[in-house]
Amino acid sequence: MQNERLRAVMEAGGWTHAALADVTGVDPKSVERWVNLGRTPRRATALAAAEALGEDVHALWPALRQARAARAVSPELVALYGQRADLPVSVFVDLFSQARQRIDVLVYAAVFLHEAYPRLNDLLHQRADDGCAVRIAVGDADDPNVQQRGREEKFGHGIESRCRLALLHYRPLTDVPGIELRTHGTTLYNSLYRADDQMLLNAHVWGVNAYGAPVWHLRRHGDGGMFDTYAGSFDAVWEMAHPVEG
Repeated sequence: MQNERLRAVMEAGGWTHAALADVTGVDPKSVERWVNLGRTPRRATALAAAEALGEDVHALWPALRQARAARAVSPELVALYGQRADLPVSVFVDLFSQARQRIDVLVYAAVFLHEAYPRLNDLLHQRADDGCAVRIAVGDADDPNVQQRGREEKFGHGIESRCRLALLHYRPLTDVPGIELRTHGTTLYNSLYRADDQMLLNAHVWGVNAYGAPVWHLRRHGDGGMFDTYAGSFDAVWEMAHPVEG
């Protein structure tokens, strides 16, 4: 498809393919392909051409605007799911199975994991036996922040019973070397499931149960990114959480 805008601008300014090629440092055949085949040059070349022509680079090559928008997405974002219910439990199981150094879980309850995968404790036990540090923080059913979440979700005392159930599920792991279990009463903005440098982050939405809220799949990409921000929030909650004894 021809680039009619580029053709018109060049004709209006008296530019030949060779002349524009000369100022941009490319072959005249490249300029011909820009015009006749609608090819988009590299950004630096396009900027040089647009400056010479006295035209807006995005008016000549709209695809460059789209490419810039795409690069604005964090390189740490692997996938975005509209709601947790869209993810089969195998996604969480696979994540934990791949961990070699650490597993962190920060939730109020998340009993769906044990309900859908009854061998979760066996998996965590195996990862700990292989040298993986496992930290699990579940909600304190007696804490006002947890109880408030239940009222917001219109579940009544449901969330409190789910927290107690989660604690029952995980309690057999308290005597396993390498596994720590704690309870917390923090305002939980996100449920977090980390395995080494990957993380599933279940956002919380006011009045919506966690299964109906979005999930971000993050992969760490250098220091100081989103991954480190959320990992730091886990560490902060962990320091305030109360150890559960066997």
